[in-house]
Amino acid sequence: VLVSSGSRHEAKYLSGITHFLEKLAFSSSAQFASKDEILLTLEKHGGICDCQASRDTIMYAVSADAKGLDTVVGLLADVVLQPRFSDEEMEMTRMAIRFELEDLNMRPDPEPLLTEMIHAAAYRENTVGLNRFCPVENTDKINRDVLHSYLRNYYTPDRMVLAGVGIEHEQLVECAKKYLLGVEPVWGSTRTRDVDRSVAQYTGGIVKVEKDMSDVSLGPTPIPELTHIMIGLESCSFLEEDFIPFAVLNMMMGGGGSFSAGGPGKGMFTRLYLNVLNRHHWMYNATSYHHSYEDTGLLCIHASADPKQVREMVEIITREFILMAGALGEVELERAKTQLKSMLMMNLESRPVIFEDVGRQVLATNTRKLPHELCALISDVKPADIKRVVTKMLQNKPAVAALGDLTDLPTYEHIQAALSSKDGRLPRLYRLFR
Repeated sequence: VLVSSGSRHEAKYLSGITHFLEKLAFSSSAQFASKDEILLTLEKHGGICDCQASRDTIMYAVSADAKGLDTVVGLLADVVLQPRFSDEEMEMTRMAIRFELEDLNMRPDPEPLLTEMIHAAAYRENTVGLNRFCPVENTDKINRDVLHSYLRNYYTPDRMVLAGVGIEHEQLVECAKKYLLGVEPVWGSTRTRDVDRSVAQYTGGIVKVEKDMSDVSLGPTPIPELTHIMIGLESCSFLEEDFIPFAVLNMMMGGGGSFSAGGPGKGMFTRLYLNVLNRHHWMYNATSYHHSYEDTGLLCIHASADPKQVREMVEIITREFILMAGALGEVELERAKTQLKSMLMMNLESRPVIFEDVGRQVLATNTRKLPHELCALISDVKPADIKRVVTKMLQNKPAVAALGDLTDLPTYEHIQAALSSKDGRLPRLYRLFR
């Protein structure tokens, strides 16, 4: 079951409700006295369960033997619509969330933290810019009543999709009628009052966190102290036609950690490998990411290096952004398109991925584009399309996230100036000598 509900809908509520719901999923419900009972029921059909929440969707998933379809749909319906949220479970969830937040700040991999920061910078205090993790001060404020008032507005039939893979469509429809149709949820089914339909407002901006990263990983070979920078620009939503050129562009930029940059011999042909990691051996990471939602998108590059080289690193990234709009080789474009198609096909080999793909597409558009249709769209991308989407993207203000020792970080205005210049260079700093 996928529900169109996530941290982006929490503007009028306490931040962190989605985080709570994700942790509380598959706990006791009307039919099942405890989580253990749910797991034992699934075990009879060789099943496992999982719940994942994102900024715009929450997904309750079960994988089990197809013979257990009836039981599984009944269980899912119960878990989604009739959860108990007992006091004991709420307390356990509070502890789990506090632990997770501590862990987040201590992990050597800053990826989740940077992703939060870049969203907060790009969409200041609105929709997808709202925090995905529950703030510590809210853990005690969120209780059963708060959750119920939220669920009343967002867990409604028009915002849910029941998706299945590896079963007959008719069977699934029968089960849905039996267990989901006309069921009164535990929070009552009064009319929804205030559903947040606000559209993402891209603001651009900077979020900085000064942090001592020197003791992040102590051990026989400690990771050197690094400063992490992420620079992003607004792309487009996954409903727009430009989504495909942006996906190709993201593939073309590619990148990764310097540890896996073995030069051209390894077949690492993306731009961030060839132009950045191969030329600047002091950079530890340069990776391109593309986040896309129903009403907006964000293309960002994450880079990390020694704190003393932050200025140079930022300039290298801003220059890569400017170069995206420049000449594009036929071979390079074909390679990126082929890579994107092969990644798509490889991912769709696995059933959980197909399930998520079907569910998300139907939730957003009521239909599903099939893989061969997507491949045809990818094949149609021309160099002019890439140039067009990049030129449009570069007219926006950047979003910047910076984490670590930020002594040498250029100002936001300088980063903005570099991204609107011809060559992507930062304005020169003139030192005054007395």
